[in-house]
Amino acid sequence: MADTYDLAVLGSGPGGYVAAIRAAQLGLKVVIVERERLGGICLNWGCIPTKALLRTAEIYHYLTHAGAYGLTAGETGFDLAKVVERSRKVAAQLNAGVKGLCKKNKIAVVEGVGMLVAANRLTVKRGDETVDIEAGDIIVATGARARELPFAQADGERIWTYRHAMTPREMPGELLVIGSGAIGIEFASFYSDMGAKVTIIEMLDRILPVEDAEVSDFMAKALAKQGMRILTKAGVEALTPSADGVEAVLKLADGTTETTRYSHAVVAVGIVPNSEEIGLDALGVATTKGHIDTDAMGRTNVEGVWAIGDVTAPPWLAHKASHEGMTTAEAIAAKQGKADVHPHPIDRRNIPGCTYSRPQVASVGLTEQRARQEGHEVKVGRFPFVGNGKAIALGEQEGFVKTVFDAASGELLGAHMVGAEVTELIEGYTVARQLETTEADLIATVFPHPTLSEMMHESVLSAHGRAIHV
Repeated sequence: MADTYDLAVLGSGPGGYVAAIRAAQLGLKVVIVERERLGGICLNWGCIPTKALLRTAEIYHYLTHAGAYGLTAGETGFDLAKVVERSRKVAAQLNAGVKGLCKKNKIAVVEGVGMLVAANRLTVKRGDETVDIEAGDIIVATGARARELPFAQADGERIWTYRHAMTPREMPGELLVIGSGAIGIEFASFYSDMGAKVTIIEMLDRILPVEDAEVSDFMAKALAKQGMRILTKAGVEALTPSADGVEAVLKLADGTTETTRYSHAVVAVGIVPNSEEIGLDALGVATTKGHIDTDAMGRTNVEGVWAIGDVTAPPWLAHKASHEGMTTAEAIAAKQGKADVHPHPIDRRNIPGCTYSRPQVASVGLTEQRARQEGHEVKVGRFPFVGNGKAIALGEQEGFVKTVFDAASGELLGAHMVGAEVTELIEGYTVARQLETTEADLIATVFPHPTLSEMMHESVLSAHGRAIHV
């Protein structure tokens, strides 16, 4: 006999476990099905452990530049095994936290490989045992995995995916990073700060191609200044590993080829949705390039089947998945008759993006180019870190804040930042966009001094020719 629930969630990443908790808060009987570890890729192998590594690199950078702050440090160095161990302990702590949250909210957890066999039925295989689960509704939150190069599969020794790059057994001497999205740039930043000689190769005409062009250009110069080699409009034609390294045949922007040896290569060329072999085809669930098609509430074309997170449309970000999880859980609760539940769909243009490199990058809304393409007459403000007292005091003078406004309405169309701690600052502009704040509201807002956030105010003032400190 099948176990019966109001809601079954297939996958327990930042979308799945948040959806389960919110549904439980609303009185639903919930089960999570997870084939690996609670918390999914983000918590165990992505967002959180990478930030632990980047924090280590940040501290190491400060140690090696102590003299700039009037400090004297002895000989610096690191134990790679302990660096990795700390990162894994952080992930383990949060994994235990998710387990505790599930217990607190009386969410059942079934470990095993789940498959949809009907719109309200799952089977879960764990070893030789099969568990049948029936649920009023099912959320698919199976996430995604790293895309690999068809001509050079990752071996964990010389050719790495993000998982291998987070648990290295040795420090790369010369590292090739293939792809310059957030994941590629973060690993490039980490390994460069830890002493590796890094080359970044990107097929498009600039690194961080989803960001504002000015941010991309600034980052390319900043990373090159740190000693990285940046190759754009270039690709990898062959990647051949050996016992002591990897040989890469690179096609450069001018059409010539270059053969170079590296100790290791990290492949960061996007993701593949985990939508195969979970029963979607048999049920007729619609997909686009493997990603499940949904409406703004997470509904698929099959009644009772919902989907959230990286297995659906972009942007593929943990915080987007979590917010979708809450929205979809509330929509399901409302469908099942729970009173006083009023779900609201997420506005994808109000989802901030963050890259935790050195320097950091953060943005929300439209780039200047996109705003112009959509027909807006824009006012653009900019303010440099070098004009901010707190940034100077921190020794972090590289970077800028850029704001893009609609000239007619004063709407904040987009905000783009590069520099120290901008991943913490961007939420101010995200809230402003969510509340439909105008330039006049932001100008009238008092920002504390001395803070980095003052640059946000100055950038708005700059759009009107009123910046004070530049």
